[in-house]
This record gives sequence, C-alpha cells and structure tokens, in this order.
Amino acid sequence: MNLPANFNFAAHVFALNRARAGKTAYIDDFGSLTYGQLEDRARRLASALLAAGIQPAERVLLLQLDTHAWPVSFLACLYAGIVPVAVNTLLTADDYAYMLAHCEAAAVLVSGALQGTLAQAMDKAMDKAMDKATDNAPHPVRQVVVAHPVGPLPAGCIDMDQAIAAAEPLVTPASTSPQDHAFWLYSSGSTGRPKGTVHSHGNLWWTAELFGKPVLALTEDDVCFSAAKLYFAYGLGNALTFPLSVGATVVLMAERPTPDATFKRWTSMPEGLRPTVFFGAPTGFAGMLASPSLPARAEVGLRMCSSAGEALPAEIAQRFKAHYGCDIIDGIGSTEMLHVFISNRPGDVRYGTTGKPVPGYEIELRGEDGRAVADGDVGDLYIKGPSAALMYWANPEKTADTFQAGWTKSGDKYSRDAEGYFTYAGRSDDMLKVSGIYVSPFEVESTLMLHPSVLEAAVVGKQDADGLTKTKAYVVLKVGKSVTGDELKAFVKEKLAPYKYPRFIEFVDELPKTATGKIQRFRLRELERSRDLARDQAQEHTA
Repeated sequence: MNLPANFNFAAHVFALNRARAGKTAYIDDFGSLTYGQLEDRARRLASALLAAGIQPAERVLLLQLDTHAWPVSFLACLYAGIVPVAVNTLLTADDYAYMLAHCEAAAVLVSGALQGTLAQAMDKAMDKAMDKATDNAPHPVRQVVVAHPVGPLPAGCIDMDQAIAAAEPLVTPASTSPQDHAFWLYSSGSTGRPKGTVHSHGNLWWTAELFGKPVLALTEDDVCFSAAKLYFAYGLGNALTFPLSVGATVVLMAERPTPDATFKRWTSMPEGLRPTVFFGAPTGFAGMLASPSLPARAEVGLRMCSSAGEALPAEIAQRFKAHYGCDIIDGIGSTEMLHVFISNRPGDVRYGTTGKPVPGYEIELRGEDGRAVADGDVGDLYIKGPSAALMYWANPEKTADTFQAGWTKSGDKYSRDAEGYFTYAGRSDDMLKVSGIYVSPFEVESTLMLHPSVLEAAVVGKQDADGLTKTKAYVVLKVGKSVTGDELKAFVKEKLAPYKYPRFIEFVDELPKTATGKIQRFRLRELERSRDLARDQAQEHTA
C-alpha cells in the first residue's frame, strides 16, 4: 500500500463519500449532518479561516465538545493546510494557557460552553507573553471562532455558523504530502506538562487501512458510537477516521459518557441510527455492567464493541458477552502511534490478552539489556509502524527517547505466549518488585475484580514496617456489596502465587482517574509517600 506524493486526508475522505452525499454522516444533540453537508461546511470554514489571515502550517487550538462542529472544524483545517491542535475539554485555564503558548496558536475553534474557560486561558497566556516579551508583542491568537454560542459573542469572536454561511467553499485543497504536519494531539502524561504529539496526513490513512477496515471490518452499514471523545487518539479513529473511510454513520455525544448517557444512545436513537459498534474503555464497561439501568439484549443493536485505554479484565468481557452476545475486541494503542497496534479481532478473541500484532506493525519486547525477551517473560514494549508520530513539538530529548531508529517505546510492560498472544503486565512506572520478583499490578487487580463484591481495584507498592515493598490494593466495592480485607486476601491467594497477594487493602469510594478513565496509580503512590512522610515525622516528634 502506497500513498501518492500529494495527499490531503480531508480531500481524500470527501472524495470517498461524494456518491453518498445524502447519507447521514453525523448525528448529535443538535441534529444531523449528511456527508454532502459535512464536505460543504468544512470547505466553507476552510475558506473563512484563510480569509481571516490564518496561514497554512499555522496551528489552531481545537477546543470543542463532541458535536458535528468538531469534525467540520478538524477537516476544514486539514483541507486548508492549517494544523488543528485537538485538546481535552476537561482541562483548566492554566492548561490551555500553556497549550496556547506552546503551539503558538494563531486561532481557536471553541464550543460556546467552553468560552469562559478559554477567555481565562487567553488572559493568562497574554500575561505570560507580556512578562517575557521585550517589545510588548501581542498575543498570537488572531481569531476565535465559536460553535454553538451561549449568549452574545465577545468582541473579536465570530459565530462559526455565520462564518460558514458567508464563505464560498474552498475549491482546491492545500497541497500536502503524506508526511506533512496535519494535526497535533497532546499526550495525557501522568506527570509533567503534556507533550505536543505531531501527526501527518498519512498517519490517519494508515490507521484506517491497517485497523479500521481489516480488523474491525467496519462498513457503510455500521453506526459507530465512541465513549472516548474525538480529542483523544482512540476517539479520533473511532468517530472520524474509520467511519469516514468506509461511509458509516457516527453518533456523537457532548456530555460525559456515564452509563445512563451511553444507554440512552444505545436504545433511543431513530430507526437506522441505533449504534452497531460501540467503542469504550474497561472502566466504562465495568460501570455499565454494575448499573441497575443496564438495557436488555433486545433493546440494543450492537454487533461488536471495542476497548482500549487500559487492558480489559477477562471477567468484564465475559460478563458483557454473556449479557449482549457480542464480543469486546480489546487492543492497545497510543497517542504516539495514533491508534491500535496489538488487538484481538472478531473470530479470534482470547479474553485476558490484548491479542496479536495488527498486520503492518512490528512488535518487540525488550529486557533491561535492550535484547528481546523469551516467550513468557515480561519486557518493555516497542512498536514499529507507519502511523508513528513525527515528533514531540519542541522537545528533542523526549522525542529521541521515545522514537528510536524507527521504533516507538510505549512505556508498557508485556509478555508474549508461545502462540503469539500478548498479555499486559502494566506500565513500566507501575511495575512492583516484591521479594525480588516483578509483580504486575494489573494481574492482581484483575484477580480482585473476579470477586463478586469488587467493582474496581488499583494496586501500588507500599513499604512495610521493615522498609520492604509489598502490594497494596485500593478497592471500590459494588453498591450494596460487602467483603472484608482478609476475605479478599484469601481470595487472591487461591488464584495467584502467594507473594502476589495484597498485604494491605484499603476500601475507597472511588479511584483517581484521567479523563479517559485510566486509573492514576501515581496519585495513589503519592498518597502512600505522603502518609509515610507524615508517619516518620510523627515518630521523630515523639522521639
């Protein structure tokens, strides 16, 4: 498979779907958008952005909720050669101020509901710029375009619908190559500032050709619905790249993907628009299965579900399949690789594993000496494939550390069995060494979640009275259920090697998580360290 020297992803998907111009591409809380309307609005917005003085290759912050304005904005930028920087809508004004300055945004495409936070961010960014500038240079943002405004627009802002209506469609797409910068995604790093991950026009095409079509087998008859938002690499593939590459329909949801909000889209969409493929994450599937509102099998039209973001515990997948009769296809992807590169697949699902490498990607597991590990041993996961990011913007050290001679270091620990199936062991930062032997937090967590009273669990290291590292489990119980810590310890001892059982168990109401639903174990480790410090200080004071 090869791409032409001149390739623009937006122009590519528009051309693919001109024969189905009247078909619904997107449906959201505001209404629906056909493929013809999607192309027309995106090309008009592309004209409006260029007319506003935004130049090709300049960055535009894309801070929008999941409505059809998002794909219109994203594709408009790509068509014009402008680089959208898609950002998480749940961040703070300080976060956005950093991103505005870091990507040097020339404009912002924002949802009306987020305007207030953006205004605060722009003020903060302006203050920082004025502090550093020797010539009182103005803030680089030259235009703010607002989708679905809430109330009167502030000076300097324009209504996206009005801008689109006033512009003529851009006739010719920007002349871009498969390797040209197309868009950025900020990595959701557990610590430190997020990294601006730069992707190309070709990367979008590769993920659709290598995963969306052959592995998920999406077709134009599917209706896709993703709990993961469009500003995440996972959600971008689920709700834009893949469906637009086959002419499918997409259901978008601006609100948080709570179980009830998800069930509403599963069961109450109009005829022909009920989701057939749902993209979720393990935390979401666990929450839905625990909900008293879980719809019956006859109420939904799902043929397949996909999971990523964290490894999917086998027990959750098996319970879901028993209820709905459809598999959850678990896989692993990353912001750096744009989408999934190891996956189970329809007809070849082995719950408890992440499956096998997606054809087109090479996978290596390396030990601390940099050499490949034997089957059954845990190693660091490295990936080689055509959808790898080009760089981290203005971060040469981290770029060199992550992207190594064509290989991408994921930061995950995995093992591979003799049949070629890969099993998640944990993040490299999360692995524990107990009694001199590595312990996978995920393995202990998955075992705890087999207990009928346990909803979620997170395992971290804790020093015992002798200063030795032992496993500690933070456990969330299902509503109305109860179990003691000793009972859970005995439960794990029966199923795992004795040294792996959690020596300490603490019951909590909820676990700290990222916006994608990933458990933030580092916050639990910080909590343990702060408690140890407080204990040591108290002992010193007593002495």
